[in-house]
Amino acid sequence: MDFYTNIERRIDKDVRKMDTQLVWARDPTEGYIQCRITEIGAKDFEVTPVDRKFAKRTCHIDDIFSSCEGPQDHDDNCELMLLNEATFLDNLKVRYYKDKIYTYVANILIAVNPYREINDLYSSVTIKQYNGRSLGELPPHVFAIADKAIRDMRVLKCSQSIIVSGESGAGKTESTKYLLKYLCHSHDSAGPIEQKILDANPILEAFGNAKTTRNNNSSRFGKFIEVHYDAKCQVVGGYISHYLLEKSRICTQSSEERNYHVFYMLLAGAPQQLRDKLGLGKPDDYRYLSGCTQYFANAKTEQLIPTAQKSKDYQQKGALRDPIIDDYNHFQNLDKALSRLGLSDVNKLEIYSLVAAVLHLGNISFEEIPDDARGGCQVSEASEDSLTITCRLLGVDPTELRQALVSRVMQSKGGGFKGTVIMVPLKIYEASNARDALAKAIYSRLFDRIVALINQSIPFKASNFYIGVLDIAGFEYFTVNSFEQFCINYCNEKLQKFFNDNILKNEQELYKREGLNVPEISFTDNQDIIDLIESKSNGIYTLLDEESKLPKPSASHFTTEVHKAWCNHFRLGLPRSSRLKAHRILRDEEGFLVRHFAGGVCYNTEQFIEKNNDALHASLEGLVQECENPLLKTLFPSGSTSPRGKLNFISVGSKFKTQLAELMEKLEKNNGYSQSQYLPLSKQRGMHYNLESKLYKKLESNEKSGINVFQKFGTNFIRCIKPNSKMVDKEFEGGLALAQLKCSGTISVLELMEHGYPSRVPFGDLYNMYKSYLPPELVKLPARTFCEAMLHSLNLSSKDFKFGITKVFFRPGKFVEFDRILRSDPENLLAIVTKVKKWLIRSRWVKTILGAACAIRLKNRIKYRNKCILVMQRMVRGHLARKHHRPRYQGIAKINKIRLNAQKTIEIATGLKNGREVIINEVNDIYRQIEDAIKSIKENEKITSREIDSLHTVVMANMNKVTVDLNSKLKEQQQAEEQERLRKIQEALEAERRAREEEERKKQEEEENKRLKAEMEARRKAEELKRLKQEEEDRRAALALQAQLEKEAQDDAKYRQQLEQERRDHELALRLANESNGQVEDSPPVIRKSENVRAQQQALGKQKYDLSKWKYSELRDAINTSCDIELLEACRQEFHRRLKVYHAWKAKNRKRTTMDENERAPKSVMEAATKAPPLIQPKHEITTAQHRYFRIPFMRANAPENTKRGLWYAHFDGQWIARQMELHADKPPILLIAGIDDMQMCELSLEETGLTRKRGAEILEIEFNREWEKNGGKPYKNLGSQIL
Repeated sequence: MDFYTNIERRIDKDVRKMDTQLVWARDPTEGYIQCRITEIGAKDFEVTPVDRKFAKRTCHIDDIFSSCEGPQDHDDNCELMLLNEATFLDNLKVRYYKDKIYTYVANILIAVNPYREINDLYSSVTIKQYNGRSLGELPPHVFAIADKAIRDMRVLKCSQSIIVSGESGAGKTESTKYLLKYLCHSHDSAGPIEQKILDANPILEAFGNAKTTRNNNSSRFGKFIEVHYDAKCQVVGGYISHYLLEKSRICTQSSEERNYHVFYMLLAGAPQQLRDKLGLGKPDDYRYLSGCTQYFANAKTEQLIPTAQKSKDYQQKGALRDPIIDDYNHFQNLDKALSRLGLSDVNKLEIYSLVAAVLHLGNISFEEIPDDARGGCQVSEASEDSLTITCRLLGVDPTELRQALVSRVMQSKGGGFKGTVIMVPLKIYEASNARDALAKAIYSRLFDRIVALINQSIPFKASNFYIGVLDIAGFEYFTVNSFEQFCINYCNEKLQKFFNDNILKNEQELYKREGLNVPEISFTDNQDIIDLIESKSNGIYTLLDEESKLPKPSASHFTTEVHKAWCNHFRLGLPRSSRLKAHRILRDEEGFLVRHFAGGVCYNTEQFIEKNNDALHASLEGLVQECENPLLKTLFPSGSTSPRGKLNFISVGSKFKTQLAELMEKLEKNNGYSQSQYLPLSKQRGMHYNLESKLYKKLESNEKSGINVFQKFGTNFIRCIKPNSKMVDKEFEGGLALAQLKCSGTISVLELMEHGYPSRVPFGDLYNMYKSYLPPELVKLPARTFCEAMLHSLNLSSKDFKFGITKVFFRPGKFVEFDRILRSDPENLLAIVTKVKKWLIRSRWVKTILGAACAIRLKNRIKYRNKCILVMQRMVRGHLARKHHRPRYQGIAKINKIRLNAQKTIEIATGLKNGREVIINEVNDIYRQIEDAIKSIKENEKITSREIDSLHTVVMANMNKVTVDLNSKLKEQQQAEEQERLRKIQEALEAERRAREEEERKKQEEEENKRLKAEMEARRKAEELKRLKQEEEDRRAALALQAQLEKEAQDDAKYRQQLEQERRDHELALRLANESNGQVEDSPPVIRKSENVRAQQQALGKQKYDLSKWKYSELRDAINTSCDIELLEACRQEFHRRLKVYHAWKAKNRKRTTMDENERAPKSVMEAATKAPPLIQPKHEITTAQHRYFRIPFMRANAPENTKRGLWYAHFDGQWIARQMELHADKPPILLIAGIDDMQMCELSLEETGLTRKRGAEILEIEFNREWEKNGGKPYKNLGSQIL
């Protein structure tokens, strides 16, 4: 009973040890929750949440991370004690609830949308605080990124880019707004040019932003805003490029979404006189405002909106509330901003007229002509007023517009020089499409014109550099996704590829080239998705353009061709493979599923062809070209039409690809400066920011050859995070935020920055910056030496920077020191040069003193070694002499012992009355024999031990004879006394005999130990020969297996990526289902597993015992109590396999500031296990366990430099360790026993440790047990054998 009680105590102790480990475990809602490990499973851990509202759960090892005890609050996530995605998410959450919405990951800014105003966060005082301050000096802020871009532009003489990315509703538009505010206010109050740049934002938001289900102020277009600077870094102008305005929103919106803000601003905020002139009413009156008809207003402006302008929904539900948007006030701001751009009242009226004309145009409806056999249609009578107002606002004739809407002109190829003109009537749906196409064309070209007007008002003739801010629509996914979402998501794929290449891929390649030894970080490359979309041969865009050029294009045929071209591509799937049930009702020819980097999106292709062609038919285009409206005539200039026909048209997709290519070229160009960047940008604008082919080829060849032409400093990233889907403040959904962080690649950057160096500068550039200020003695220094001296003179820790081959690198969070070095003002340069001189003088003096001390120490060491050599020689000579003469002087000693017996015999014989002389003469003969024997031994150096023993035997026999004679003569005379004396003599003789036997026993024992060690060494050599032979066979087999193993590794990596993609798809579907009250299919699509995974499953199925569901404590219980040898061995293997998994997890999630304090085995042993070849070991028969003992030198990794090495002892019972001991001179011994201290013991098998291959490592059992018991260890008892 006591034995089983001890086992239970051991199990409870193991559980308590694990229970103290605080970890983060994956949770679908919260992202991660704090738990404690309570059980180690076969492939996962059982954890108990700290918060009792969460249930106990089992999580895979990859979904569990170590946790710090207290809450974390760090400005830079790279400063976290534990760098993992769970602590990253927790840090964001903690700071979010403290209104600290900004954090860093190295030099990447993370911005969490607070959905409310935070006092003084963006005030003018805050702008002044961040002016000229390095990253890290002040709390994270969007102003800090803007200031960094300005300083980098000034110091590096190159243009900069700031990419603002994130989901819809994450706060990209607001971040862009504050970036521009800082760029225009950083040095002084905004002047005329700066104010015009700032005025561009409300104008663009009015015409290009709209309310969606996920964002009240969603940008429905992309923009790249350039703020241009002259040589003195003063703002001299700007330029705005825009991309992909969402035209379909002009005509249709969902019930909860609105059209563009400008329509509602005009209806709510325009003066009554202007509304009457434009014929405007309330939102309910217009088909193009069929979605949400409520205004954004606050309590004050709600009273200013006339009741006649309020829709029915507005009167029932009230106004929409938003802390930023107000339709009434924003119209006033829009009108003032247009005036500041230089537009007159007439110009503004022209713009408002076209906006109103679009609304009235949408109210024109059509009806069939009863007696028309051709199936034509006409404008309905109810739409005549709308038609009249539209024609008045557009400046066209009502009859011509009516005719152009219900028919189109076709020109035949024959019948004269230009062919015959044919008027073709349109059906109702065709006329409606023509009306919508005209509305889209007018609005989109009006938007282009407004952007052009803004650019004309902010010219940049004197520009040298610029800072560009990119704000483009984030990744989008809805229940119904069409061509607009496809283009937007394609753009986000390109930007994500740019981020991956420049932050992850190129960064790691740079580390390799510079020899920094930074661990490689794996990330998902989305190049395959981009190829799927834009491939020239069979990309989706190419197939769409080819379909559009067919005589009768069909959406179903286009979709079928897409599936046919990419039938086996993982990124493309059928609609029925979607997780969302609403998508599964689509037929295969009605859509396709694209697995984007952020998740799978199902696209409905019904309107792809229509939306890809935005060209008006000839009747409508000719009509607007000849209109009387001067602004509209400017939008549709005559004589600029391109050749018509399906084979000549330029599709929307092609235009967008071209625009996106130009944008990516700008970003790439800003990410590395070239000679063209030193030209005035007004000249570069003439080239449309395209590098000349010769220069581009030259730079490309230089880059391939390794010449350092580009310095990649020019791109800054801001990742905006949406904290919740309800768009409310003080609510943080961890699962939603985590999905955004992972999709954006920020988690991979965090992993890279654990060992990475985000800031760097070449030695030559740093040296050239200081060269003109250096004294003559420092000018001669090599660039690298100067950089080393400078960094050491600034008292920087060696952990904060690292020298590569051509550059010096800085750790995250060291931007203050980095900027201090790069600050190019003369005072700072001279101060650093002075410090360098002082450090060089001091370092040379210290080196001189250390050199003298080393010389003295070397002289003393030489003397000491000579003395030691003499002592060694003397000891060796003495040892050899003693070894050679030992049998002779030992023989003389034995014979001299007989002399003592002879002396005692004479003493006894003096007491005899008779025969005294005879005895004395015999004893004298013995003396002569002794002298003769000793003389012969001394004279004969080659005498053997056997001859010495024979001389001793002869003398001893004569002495025994004399003794017998003496005894017989004394028997009668002194019987009592002589018996006592004889007893003492006999005892002395007996003691001598026992001593001789003990000596013989020790000699035999030494010989036996020598024999055992010789056998041990012979066994080691035999095992070594066998191992070498086996390795040679394995090497031959490895050549055949290597390709298979590599393929399995690739399959496993691909399988893991697919699983991660499936998880993202599922999370995306869940979010979409929550928004649309839809259903998510729980069963994921079947993914082909790799051969390696299937082989493991097959091997598991062939095992006799399935231990995958056994608990950790049950395995230990079986090891201690089972009598089944096969079960016992299986349990031990599974037990130690789980220990390896657990220790590998702990090593991966250890704290960065602690060393390997809990080393379970010497470093050489652990390295031997990691370097072992991944070959399949043959299955051994289960036999009686063999006990083997080992001893090797050992020193802990965190030990001081002068610490003496200790000894590490290990006792292996079969293949697994049973006892472990550490002995250190200055520390108490550490004794560990299997079953009690498993968590602290070596988990490797004997074969994996490589101890059997270490010469001299194996020791005898008696040697191990002697040290074990000497240090307080109890005798080892095999529990299994006890039970048996």
